[in-house]
Amino acid sequence: MTIWILILGTMALSLFAVARVKSVYHRYNRGTVLSGATGAEAAALILRQAGIQDVEIAVHDQMLGDHYDPLHKRLVLSSQNYYGATPAALGVAAHEAGHALQHAHAYKPLHWRMAAVGVTTYANQVVMWLPVFGIFTGLIQPMVALWVLALAWGVIMLFNLITLPVEFDASRRAKIVLRNLNLIEPGSEAVAVSRVLNAAAWTYVAAFITSLVYFLWHLLPLLTGRDRD
Repeated sequence: MTIWILILGTMALSLFAVARVKSVYHRYNRGTVLSGATGAEAAALILRQAGIQDVEIAVHDQMLGDHYDPLHKRLVLSSQNYYGATPAALGVAAHEAGHALQHAHAYKPLHWRMAAVGVTTYANQVVMWLPVFGIFTGLIQPMVALWVLALAWGVIMLFNLITLPVEFDASRRAKIVLRNLNLIEPGSEAVAVSRVLNAAAWTYVAAFITSLVYFLWHLLPLLTGRDRD
């Protein structure tokens, strides 16, 4: 019974966080900022002002799939944010530019996250396939599976924990640089950008809480010697 409460509870938390982001984004993805700058123009200006010349700004069609790729030094914006001149578009573009600033300034949590990507990818595969493999083959002892799953969820939890300062710092940088470069006006535009970025941050908080819950769910029985109900 408890496992279903955990599954449904964490799923509801994640769905709420995603729905919240989409709702706030759509609310502020309208109109045009007074500066008239598009997301791509804002990102380019932020990078140029920081003396960063080796980051490519690219466009793709995946909605809210915006990201910064530190390995290839590519700042990827959805077409809405690349061409859009709304508070939401500038907020997202500046946030991703914030990651490029972190990379250029050797921001330690970003480098920690980059270093952990490989092992976290393996950990995600473990938590996805090990339970299925164990159920259908019976080749893995329950206690062994529990230790492996606890370790995998611990890796994922730590990765999500490291992600929090990376994302919050990128949003902090975005708000400051947009204001300093006069890309957004004080008042309603600044408030709109802040709300979009704050809503997006909750998706990372939800991911951390979910991984922490599953880590503890697998670890505590090993430490206490009690079976899960």
